[in-house]
Amino acid sequence: MLLSLVTAYLVLSIALGLLAARRVHSASDYITAGRNLPMPVILAMVFATWFGAETVLGISATFLEEGFRGLISDPLGASICLVLFGLVFALPLYRMKLMTLGDFFRIRYNRQVELIISLCIVVSYLGWVSAQVTALGLVFNVLSEGLIGMNQGMVIGAAVVLVYTLFGGMWSVAVTTFVQMIVIVIGLIVVSAIAGDMAGGVGHVIDQAAAAGKFEWLPSLDAVDMLGWIAALLTMALGSIPQQDVFQRVNASRSESVAVWGTTLGGVAYFFFAAVPLFLAFAATLIDPEATARLMESDSQLVLPSLVAQHMPVWVQVVFFGALLSVIMSTASGTLLAPAVTFAENVVRGAVPNMTDSQLLFTTRLTVFVFTLMVTAYAILTDESIHSMVENAYRITLAGAFVPLAAGLFWKRASNLGATLAIFFGLGTWLMLEISGAELLVEPQLVGVVFSLAGMIIGSFISPNRGANTSTLQSPT
Repeated sequence: MLLSLVTAYLVLSIALGLLAARRVHSASDYITAGRNLPMPVILAMVFATWFGAETVLGISATFLEEGFRGLISDPLGASICLVLFGLVFALPLYRMKLMTLGDFFRIRYNRQVELIISLCIVVSYLGWVSAQVTALGLVFNVLSEGLIGMNQGMVIGAAVVLVYTLFGGMWSVAVTTFVQMIVIVIGLIVVSAIAGDMAGGVGHVIDQAAAAGKFEWLPSLDAVDMLGWIAALLTMALGSIPQQDVFQRVNASRSESVAVWGTTLGGVAYFFFAAVPLFLAFAATLIDPEATARLMESDSQLVLPSLVAQHMPVWVQVVFFGALLSVIMSTASGTLLAPAVTFAENVVRGAVPNMTDSQLLFTTRLTVFVFTLMVTAYAILTDESIHSMVENAYRITLAGAFVPLAAGLFWKRASNLGATLAIFFGLGTWLMLEISGAELLVEPQLVGVVFSLAGMIIGSFISPNRGANTSTLQSPT
């Protein structure tokens, strides 16, 4: 019965997405939804896209293992990224009326910078989307009580998300995500209320978590610990900024105020609501400590699904798994569209400049299909945890893309050579340290971003652009 009801919900989501696809008449409709989405939809998209599998299954498991100290990157770093993007980056980028974030690098610098950074952005999504596919496999495995294997569940889940994303693009993502956010909020609040009662009350759960040291989040006064803490925070907070998924929500906004405040409020909402899965996870340790201990040794990501499946009535299970699937699908659809759009617009179209609008639309849809196959294969083959896949996704964009974006927007002297050296120094240093496995006081991506900044400064002073490109940018004020 549970599996049947959840299947019906999936069919409804597909139907809703395909219905929204009727509004797609051009590549612009597919990629930006005609830049016509209102505040509630933008806020919902920002919140629901980031409130994904890693939030419900990944960081809740990490919380049980490491407490708040293990969550510096997400949700703290992720929330800072969204607020920072909304308050600082959203307005100047929105005013440029771009199709993708990669277009900024072509307009501000040159084709070579656009190509390299766009490829970095595309690669960075491999781990993030794969994390959502992995979570879908896990959910189907739990729902079917093992009848559907993890790999089979991944294929089924990826196929569901692919169908409506392939046809409807941003319109389908917007409509389905808005509905899914409602399901997410209502579903998790209901389950949390019941779990709190089962565990002895909300106050009791919080007191026990505090007594267990789970709320300690600041680093110790040890240099190595502090640098590791900073690296985890900055990797997500800054590395997530030069990403197409955040930009495309800003770019689809109806107005400048919606672009700024929809993103900012979405980040605030994400930070506070991310506490709900943490509460649920710790409540599980009080409701069934023996089962939780066993799962912690085998796969801590199963703690929440197992708690609901084994200890709650069927109607609560329907609510929870419906909310969980909403969480995962909303993130998967948005993060599936982002790299496909970037590849089609900034890699393929850049090589074929005379491409028509219909050809671009076809290319983007084809890329969505191919990228879905790639991330599904990666999810099946990798043994990384959901949280690790998401956390590692932003290293490449922090090392290679953040400095060229920030300098290009807010430093008039930033030049083509500066951007080129920033990419070369940042990515080169990061890759060299990752491959060598050198033991450093800080993470390789943090060293990379420092070298990237040095490259930007050196290159821009050696060879300024002399007024080229910067004139095409509109003032952020």
